[in-house]
Order: sequence, then C-alpha cells, then structure tokens
Amino acid sequence: MKQFIDFIPLLLFFIVYKIDPRVVDIAGHQLTVGGIYSATAMLIISSLVVYGTLFIKQRTLEKSQWLTLIACLVFGSLTLAFHSETVLKWKAPVVNWLFALAFIGSHFIGDRLLIKRIMGHALTLPDPVWLRLNIAWIVFFLFCGAANLFVAFTFQDYWVDFKVFGSLGMTLLFLVGQGIYLSRHLHDADTTTPKTED
Repeated sequence: MKQFIDFIPLLLFFIVYKIDPRVVDIAGHQLTVGGIYSATAMLIISSLVVYGTLFIKQRTLEKSQWLTLIACLVFGSLTLAFHSETVLKWKAPVVNWLFALAFIGSHFIGDRLLIKRIMGHALTLPDPVWLRLNIAWIVFFLFCGAANLFVAFTFQDYWVDFKVFGSLGMTLLFLVGQGIYLSRHLHDADTTTPKTED
C-alpha cells in the first residue's frame, strides 16, 4: 500500500503533463496549465499534500518517504527555477540509486539487513533468505534507476509515460515475484518455529 501512495503524486503529474498547455485566469492571475512545468508544480504540491497528510495522521514518515519527498522538492524546484526538464529527468534515477545504496550499506552498517528491518516484524525467515531478498532489492533499484535514465534521455517523447507506468509496472512485477519467492519459504519458516502450548 505504501508503494502505491508514492505513485499518487506521479499520477497527478502525468495527468497535468498530458493536458495541452493553455493559459487560465485564476483570481486575476494568469497561469499556464499543462506541459512539463505546471506538471512539475503539481508534483511538488501533491507530494507536500500526500506526505503532509501522512505525517499529520501517523506523526512520522518513513525514511524512504522523507527521501522521496526531499528529492521531489529539490529536483522539482530546480526544474522550475532553471526552466529545464533535464533536472527532473535525474530525479527517478537518483532516488532509485540512493535506495540501492541504503540496501547495500546495510550489509556493512548495523546489525540487520535493511530488508529485515523493514519486514522482520511481519516475517520469520532464515538469514540466507533475508540476504537474497536484500540483494534482490539492490538489483531492482539499480535496474529501475538505469531504466529510467535510459528512457529519459533516449526516448524523450515517452519518458513521462515510462516514469509513471513503467515504474509502476516494474514495481508490481517485482512485488509479485517477491511474493512468489517468499511463499516457498514461509512454510519452512513456520515448521522451524517452536510451538508453544496453550
């Protein structure tokens, strides 16, 4: 569910981007709606609203959500300030690679792998399975970053479509694959867990 919450600002970004640019008059001010720059403004505003609402409701945000929000604010603001969509094209690769770096770092820093810190409260798995899962997330984020970068600078007419639906599709496929992989090990984990008598 948390993965899909992250896609709400992206979907709004996509919708505004696809609108043919036009000038509208709002309270005596003329604003351009449609195209990359108004879509970027929508991305910033919707990210603030979504994560602000989560923060008010939960009194906290996860580190990944803070990273996504900060990256959106930094890259979005620079895109608007320099009037260059090239800056925004680097957001998805950089964020994905930072996530990969965090998963890599957990192999050397701390007492638990990052994936175990995230999912350990809900699952009991052998250490080799946690290790393979952590490596899978590293590969996934490295691949997503590279794919976003490649499409953004090679197929410039389609990079926004890929940023939204390509990223969503890759995430869904990866999560389904992870679910299938985990289902093979959950039974083994259950049988090795000591049972207590009621």
